Amino acid sequence: MEKVNQIVVRIASERIINGGLNPKTEKTYVIDDITNQEYRQSVEDYILTTTEGV
Repeated sequence: MEKVNQIVVRIASERIINGGLNPKTEKTYVIDDITNQEYRQSVEDYILTTTEGV
Protein backbone atom coordinates (compact mmCIF):
# COMPACT_ATOMS: atom_id res chain seq x y z
CA MET A 1 0.00 0.00 0.00
CA GLU A 2 1.38 3.36 -1.08
CA LYS A 3 1.72 6.19 1.42
CA VAL A 4 -0.17 9.29 0.30
CA ASN A 5 1.89 12.50 0.27
CA GLN A 6 -0.26 15.15 1.98
CA ILE A 7 1.57 17.99 0.22
CA VAL A 8 0.62 16.52 -3.15
CA VAL A 9 -2.96 16.07 -1.91
CA ARG A 10 -3.14 19.72 -0.79
CA ILE A 11 -1.71 21.05 -4.06
CA ALA A 12 -4.05 18.93 -6.21
CA SER A 13 -7.05 19.84 -4.05
CA GLU A 14 -6.33 23.56 -4.21
CA ARG A 15 -5.93 23.40 -8.00
CA ILE A 16 -9.30 21.65 -8.28
CA ILE A 17 -11.02 24.06 -5.87
CA ASN A 18 -9.58 27.15 -7.58
CA GLY A 19 -10.02 25.98 -11.18
CA GLY A 20 -6.28 25.64 -11.71
CA LEU A 21 -4.63 23.81 -14.56
CA ASN A 22 -3.59 20.18 -14.69
CA PRO A 23 0.13 20.39 -15.54
CA LYS A 24 -0.10 17.25 -17.72
CA THR A 25 -3.04 18.35 -19.89
CA GLU A 26 -2.97 22.16 -19.52
CA LYS A 27 -6.75 21.96 -18.99
CA THR A 28 -8.74 22.76 -15.84
CA TYR A 29 -7.87 20.23 -13.14
CA VAL A 30 -10.84 18.04 -12.17
CA ILE A 31 -11.16 15.18 -9.71
CA ASP A 32 -11.49 12.69 -12.60
CA ASP A 33 -7.89 13.51 -13.59
CA ILE A 34 -6.68 11.64 -10.50
CA THR A 35 -6.39 7.96 -11.42
CA ASN A 36 -4.72 6.67 -8.23
CA GLN A 37 -7.61 5.67 -5.98
CA GLU A 38 -5.76 6.41 -2.72
CA TYR A 39 -4.88 9.92 -3.86
CA ARG A 40 -8.34 10.50 -5.29
CA GLN A 41 -9.96 9.55 -1.97
CA SER A 42 -7.51 11.73 -0.05
CA VAL A 43 -8.21 14.70 -2.35
CA GLU A 44 -11.97 14.20 -2.00
CA ASP A 45 -11.62 14.05 1.78
CA TYR A 46 -9.40 17.16 1.82
CA ILE A 47 -11.89 19.12 -0.29
CA LEU A 48 -14.82 18.04 1.90
CA THR A 49 -13.06 19.00 5.13
CA THR A 50 -11.69 22.35 3.94
CA THR A 51 -14.58 23.70 1.89
CA GLU A 52 -17.36 25.47 3.76
CA GLY A 53 -20.92 24.58 2.85
CA VAL A 54 -20.08 21.21 1.32
